[in-house]
Amino acid sequence: MFSKESLAKLDKVYFNVIIADETDVTIQSRNTGHFWYLHNIPNAEGDACVIFHKHKGSHPYHMHGRAGSVNKALRSIKKHDTWQLNGRTYRHKE
Repeated sequence: MFSKESLAKLDKVYFNVIIADETDVTIQSRNTGHFWYLHNIPNAEGDACVIFHKHKGSHPYHMHGRAGSVNKALRSIKKHDTWQLNGRTYRHKE
């Protein structure tokens, strides 16, 4: 379950917080308008979660990735926003 401490760290300036409870967090980036859904995965070590993402409210969610904590998920979301706002440049794997 997401701890009250980790939920309290949700940046309410950066995100519109739609739902935030022990098992689910739904937020919207104020920068891109994208929606994010974090679902808790029971883990003996803490707040592991699956990250889902959609570009518009009417779109379906798709899996974005996993994170070991809410804080790591939020960092991943902010990195995605930066990438999105900088023209979605791709890195080529060699």
